[in-house]
Order: sequence, then C-alpha cells, then structure tokens
Amino acid sequence: MTCGIYITANDKVTEQAIALLNSIRRYDADTPVTLIPYDENYRAIAELLQQNYGVKVYKDLNFINRLSQKLYEIFGEGFFARPNQFRKQACWFGEFDEFLYIDTDIVVFEKIADRLNYLKDYDFLCCDYQHSGGLTNVFTPKVLEDKIFTQEDIQDIFNGGWWASKKNLLSEQDLYDSFAECAAHPEYFDFSKKTSDQPIINYTILKRIPRRFNIVRRPGQAPGSWAGSPQFKRRGDILFDPSSNQPLQYLHWAGIRIEPGCPYWDIWKYYRYLNDENIPSDPLGQKWKRQGRRFVQNLKSKLQGKG
Repeated sequence: MTCGIYITANDKVTEQAIALLNSIRRYDADTPVTLIPYDENYRAIAELLQQNYGVKVYKDLNFINRLSQKLYEIFGEGFFARPNQFRKQACWFGEFDEFLYIDTDIVVFEKIADRLNYLKDYDFLCCDYQHSGGLTNVFTPKVLEDKIFTQEDIQDIFNGGWWASKKNLLSEQDLYDSFAECAAHPEYFDFSKKTSDQPIINYTILKRIPRRFNIVRRPGQAPGSWAGSPQFKRRGDILFDPSSNQPLQYLHWAGIRIEPGCPYWDIWKYYRYLNDENIPSDPLGQKWKRQGRRFVQNLKSKLQGKG
C-alpha cells in the first residue's frame, strides 16, 4: 500500500509552495509528494519542487482536463470564482492508496503523513475547527430546512485545505453526480466569500462517505490551525496553542494574504527561507513581491534554455 501527499500549485504560488515543502521535508524526508497542476502555468514550480524536494507531477493530466471540462458543462461559465480549485479532486484517482491533500498556504510542524494512520478506522479525515462556525462559507440554512443534512451531519463540516482519504473511494461518476446535484440546488450553498470548491466537496463527503473523523475530536483535545486565531505562541520553529496546551500540527492562512505584517509572518518566513542563507530583511513590501516574480521568471528562463 502506498501513502503520499498531494498539493496543487502553479508558478504564481512558488513562494508558498517552497515554504510548505520546506516544512514537510523538515519533519519527513521520505513521504512522496505529488503536484496537481492548478493550471497550465506550472512548469517552473514543477521543476523547482522536483529538484529540491523530489516532488512528481500528477501522471494523468488528461483526467484533470476532463474533470475541468465536465465541471464547466455541469455548472456553466462563471459559476465559481476559482473553478480550478476542483482539480484537487484528482486525488481520488492518483498513485497513492491513502493520501493527504494540503493547500500551499500551509506550513506543517510535524510528520504530517503520520495522521494517515487514522485511516485504519475511518475513510475520510479532516483536522480543523471549521464546524465551530456553523454553516458559514459552506451551506445555507436551506440544507437543514429541506432535511438534506441533519444537525449531526453539520458537525462534520470541514475546511477544504487539509483532508485525507483513500483512492477510488469515490468514482469519477460519483463526482459528476454530486456536481449535478449541487448545480440543481445553488440555494444550498454559501458562496458569499467567493469560496469555490469547499461547499461542493463538503456536500459530496457528507452525502457519500459516512465513516468520517475530524482529528480535533481525538481524546485530550487538539490545537487550532487557522492563522486568524490570535492565541498561538511561537516556541522555536513551531507554534503552541495555550488553549489546548499542545503544539500545532499545522498552520493554515486560509483567507489571509501571506505577506509582511500578516498573522504569524515570522513563522512562515522561517520556513520559506529554511536552509537559505539569503534571508531578506523586513519590512519587505513590494520588494518581496518583486523578488518572488523575478525568482519565477529566472526559473522560466532556465527551462526555456533547456528547450
């Protein structure tokens, strides 16, 4: 049985991808990582991640294109703010029998792949407190009024930036059927904050996978993980949550632009420049953004030179 991690990225999020992979490899040198291209502009980041971290590109790019086309056919143009977020659904059909999906606006503070051990008893994992916010950013009250979900179901709402499951637990047709059900009832979903895939994948999982587990419900409490939470304290190269008296497993800047002055910028910067002698000084502002763009352009120039 093979276990691994999937990420989605393109050249635009090179800086975030470096920070994420630095953190993964800081605690885990061996677990394979596969890149699902977010769009066609991924070759520079793919080259960089392959050379420095052993990351491979998802093999069946035709499936990703087919998924994108089907999504367009079912929902129509303009329904989603960021339809390419759905490309992460390729996780169900990739090379890993058990997998963890992680957004690039995350850094981890442990061997995060060890959390896949919970799949011995469950079929789907998440690890966040999204459910504590109720239906917001996922569903509208209509799903309760129409008895689509129960109050118990709603307690399993999760954030789409960190989740784990098993290969082929959902079929390609399951995805398309779920998309069609969602397209027929847009009144069930909260897209007010321009979330794209999170409401739809929540609907899919809550409807089709009953053996679910949110790791924050483990015995003995669990730490938070959202960068919008102000209580975390830095201890060396990790963060600590005083409310649970535990170190964080990961930190997610969901809905937060990662830039100088953002919450926990220092810990993100630490992992971005881990093992890098050329650490820029703060405040960086536009200088940091220009440096990131130059970095990507230089990578692209090198790749073009190889061609």
